[in-house]
Amino acid sequence: MENLKTKLGRRIKNLRKDRNITQEQLAEMINMDITSLSKIETGRNYPQSETLERISDALNVDVDKLFQFNNRLCPKDYVDGINKNIRDLYNNEEKLKILYCVSSALI
Repeated sequence: MENLKTKLGRRIKNLRKDRNITQEQLAEMINMDITSLSKIETGRNYPQSETLERISDALNVDVDKLFQFNNRLCPKDYVDGINKNIRDLYNNEEKLKILYCVSSALI
């Protein structure tokens, strides 16, 4: 089972990436060296409460949201992939017909 440090680190990393912020940018925003931030994101170090507050401010989330591990936002890559699939559907009448038939059967 994953420990709290690992879950928290992954959550911070995912929130950072969802906002298109690099590790270097976040480290600068919270006045921390990039090595220390990396250790937090990989679960090797646990941040102090003041650091958690600075991270939450920089990521524009409440501190408690950093600990909501099952309620993660969609990563940008997934959203981009979904958007690409939608564009592909609009450009392919045959696939669009199949999608319509499948979705109609589900209703």
